[in-house]
Amino acid sequence: MSEPSPYQSSGVDTTAGDRAVELMRAAVLGSHSPRVMGGVGGFAGLYDASILTSYTHPILATSTDGVGTKVAIAQAMDVHDTIGWDLVGMVVDDIVVVGATPLFMTDYIACGRVVPERIAAIVRGIAEAATSCGVSLVGGETAEHPGLLDPDEYDVAGAATGVVEAGDMLDPAKVRAGDAVIAMASSGLHSNGFSLVRKIVADQGWDLHATRPEFSRALGLELLEPTMLYTAALLELIAAHPGALHMLSHVTGGGLAQNLSRVIPQGLAIDVDRSTWSPPTVMQVLADAGGFTLGQVEDTWNMGIGMVAVVDAAQASAVTATLRASGHQAWQVGVVSESAGEVSHDTITSAKGVEGGAIRLVGTYADSSSASS
Repeated sequence: MSEPSPYQSSGVDTTAGDRAVELMRAAVLGSHSPRVMGGVGGFAGLYDASILTSYTHPILATSTDGVGTKVAIAQAMDVHDTIGWDLVGMVVDDIVVVGATPLFMTDYIACGRVVPERIAAIVRGIAEAATSCGVSLVGGETAEHPGLLDPDEYDVAGAATGVVEAGDMLDPAKVRAGDAVIAMASSGLHSNGFSLVRKIVADQGWDLHATRPEFSRALGLELLEPTMLYTAALLELIAAHPGALHMLSHVTGGGLAQNLSRVIPQGLAIDVDRSTWSPPTVMQVLADAGGFTLGQVEDTWNMGIGMVAVVDAAQASAVTATLRASGHQAWQVGVVSESAGEVSHDTITSAKGVEGGAIRLVGTYADSSSASS
């Protein structure tokens, strides 16, 4: 038996890393379009960009993100394949917001110890989710950080690039009074607000492996429900209804009102009607356990809406039908109007450094006994 190398004695196992690559190889290759060059294992991911020559004025769009502290739930449950779907949702669905077609992405995993099967499960999830969106996973990196992370700890991040014709970009400037506001349902918590989720679970002393009466599966699995992916359906929508879609808002950190305000110009307003939907049971259960009204957690969780489309009012019914035909729940939650100029305490007008439209959530959620505000 050979002596371990000095690097191995420090806690870094390069052999385990090589094994992880072998386990994930098939899934990664399965995501590759014919434009990917070089296969797996190169220093850089290579992508044939000659597709850009078919554009008159190509604009590149890029996004990077992680999945936050949801990884702690995955680690506690020893379930790792769903985190990849979350990562793709957080990154790729930000790109389609401007009307861009995502082309490729890369991932980065930092861990305390490389467990090949665990790393392969994470990357397999990323690759499968990317494939479902028509995105190629062209490369990535797994870094072992003993002493910085515990052996079973890890974090994930990713970045993606897409392209859109300059004249076809979605832009807040295209939004106008009278536009219809169409919601697309989330699959649950997605990947935001998990610090609050974990605090509530810890404060209640709940067992992630136990099945609560409100759910048909273990609490941890309920919390790990993968993020809904919207890119494929939205690209189909853009192609089917040219010009109908004026702007999109991906509902992530900050909740519905903040993310919607970012894509509505100043001078315009939306009253989002809560009575048109009911938040997912998991959010109601968590809010009740934490002693919060649903209104108090609206700036933390998506409340059941993962994407919002602002569309030409004359085509609102056709757009909604197309989204439903693609397998998404979609419904109208409001109409864009001229801003009255007066801003009440429950109105959001800016987020993440962007001064935008005036957004209010009004009314009471359907089928919910919790106070709305």
